[in-house]
Amino acid sequence: MDLGIEGRVAVVTGGSEGIGKGAAKVLAEEGARVVILARTQSKLDSAVEEIRSSTNGDIEAISCDVTDPAAVQQTFADIIDRWGRVDILVNNAGKGNANSFDDLTEELLSDDLQLKVFAAVYCSKAVLAGMRAAKWGRIINITTAAGKAAPGSSVPTSMSRAAGIAMTKAMSNDYGADNVLVNTVCIGSVRSGQNFRQAEEAVERGEVTTTEEYYERRGQGAPLNRVGEAREAGDLIAFLASERASFITGTAINLDGGAAPVV
Repeated sequence: MDLGIEGRVAVVTGGSEGIGKGAAKVLAEEGARVVILARTQSKLDSAVEEIRSSTNGDIEAISCDVTDPAAVQQTFADIIDRWGRVDILVNNAGKGNANSFDDLTEELLSDDLQLKVFAAVYCSKAVLAGMRAAKWGRIINITTAAGKAAPGSSVPTSMSRAAGIAMTKAMSNDYGADNVLVNTVCIGSVRSGQNFRQAEEAVERGEVTTTEEYYERRGQGAPLNRVGEAREAGDLIAFLASERASFITGTAINLDGGAAPVV
């Protein structure tokens, strides 16, 4: 299927590993000009080398702390100066942060909101004017189904992800008339950099013998009885960024093997 995004300019935050890298790879395969953002330049360089070697895609990397509004403003100004516009934005930067409410602190909540909500706000504001002027844009916010139905010991992640889902719906209504489509993918257990580090820690603690055993156990809670692959997340993200998804906006799609208790 031709997604119709060849030549489009896409920015993926948290693009150096896991879901962000998976999305960047698929977008590059489809002919988009991709810029990945993350804090650590060495991880960015490694991701660029991997994607270029497997796709021959047009991809670049910029080190940027997306929680810093001044850094975001400068980074996107540089991207727009180079490419003229940003057509696709994937707000993927984030990490799991699940605790009981008893353990929730102001610092935990503030840091989580800054990374998962305010960063998405900063990046979206940096691209919206150009998207609206062009009458074409795609913003995909990465959240989790915990933002729809929060289990116990899930804060502050479930709180910030609920905000991200609400923001997605509000933005879709604000910018639909400009053909700027805004959706969110609610990620479940997917092989990501963070999950791999958790798997390694579980091996070190003796809870499992291998990282694969860790993933097998994680997948047992889903009807599909497995964890997802970063590529599967990338495929959905790329579809939502495409011309093929031209009548889809304001949606929150679960990518979790059916694990969430809500649709």
